[in-house]
Amino acid sequence: MYQSPIVVFTKEEIEKYEELSKSVNEGRLIDYTLQYPKYRFLQYLSLKGNYVFHGSNYRNIERFEPREQTLYNNELTTAVFATTEPIWSIFYAVFNRSALIGSFRNGCLIGRNKKYHYYSINESTIKNNPWTDGMLYILPKEKFHMSGQGKVQFDEWTCNEYVTPVGKISVSLSDFYFLNKVAVHKDKESLFSTWIYYKARTLMSNSKRAINST
Repeated sequence: MYQSPIVVFTKEEIEKYEELSKSVNEGRLIDYTLQYPKYRFLQYLSLKGNYVFHGSNYRNIERFEPREQTLYNNELTTAVFATTEPIWSIFYAVFNRSALIGSFRNGCLIGRNKKYHYYSINESTIKNNPWTDGMLYILPKEKFHMSGQGKVQFDEWTCNEYVTPVGKISVSLSDFYFLNKVAVHKDKESLFSTWIYYKARTLMSNSKRAINST
């Protein structure tokens, strides 16, 4: 798996993020025109500790309602899902669910105060070019609780009541930090095999890109 980027913010960057973050609690679309990648601003928001994030293909959600879904451990629950890791949410915003044929596998795990990512899409879906523009919604963290416990767990947060976004920001595929870490697994492959071969597949894919570009 791949660790979340360790971001060190400059003084100038912080000043601009602080100014922009004043508009977050107004519940409207954030007009992002800064020269820094969006994921850096979103990670800055995450570090403030007041927000969780939810990515979606739908751009005009005014209120989230609890729906029956499965937790990371396949336990059924009725809730709104979110995470403190904006990069993971960006994946859900730019992954076109209507192009899905079969399975896609992903996650963000927390262990020893570090976050680790994996993303894998099956062969049939990747042929559909399953990418789109989307929206990242910023939600109040105080309404959510972590869905798991233990030394290693998914960065998955749930809320069992209606939630109104405090802000949102549009994102595209170029905003997804781990785009070159998306693997492709076989249609009928077991989850265990996807885990085992995940990093080797991404390294091989990136090696092929480097060869083709020379």
